[in-house]
Amino acid sequence: MESQSPQRQKRSQRDYSLAFKLQVVAEVEKGELTYKQAQKKYGIQGRSTVLVWMRKHSILDWKELPSMSQKNTPEQRIKELESLLSKEKEKVHVLNVAIDIADE
Repeated sequence: MESQSPQRQKRSQRDYSLAFKLQVVAEVEKGELTYKQAQKKYGIQGRSTVLVWMRKHSILDWKELPSMSQKNTPEQRIKELESLLSKEKEKVHVLNVAIDIADE
C-alpha cells in the first residue's frame, strides 16, 4: 500500500497579495519586526523576498538597509528620524516650488 501524503506546494512570490506585502512592509518599517523576523513569522521562504518588497513598496529608502542586528540608542534613533524628517521637508519644499512654477 502506498501512503499518499498531500504534496506540499511551494509558494512563489505571486502567491502573496499586495495587501499582505504592504502589511509585512509596514510592520518592518514601524520597527515591530526585522525583515528576518517577518520571514519567520509569516513563513516566507525566500531569503530576500521581504527585502524586495521593502525596496518596492516601502515609503522609506531601503536601497541600502541598515544593519538590523545592531540596536540604536534612543538618541541615535532620534538623530536618524530628524535627518529623515529634514530630507522629507526638503522634498516637500521642492515639490511646492514646482507646483507654484507650474501654476504661473
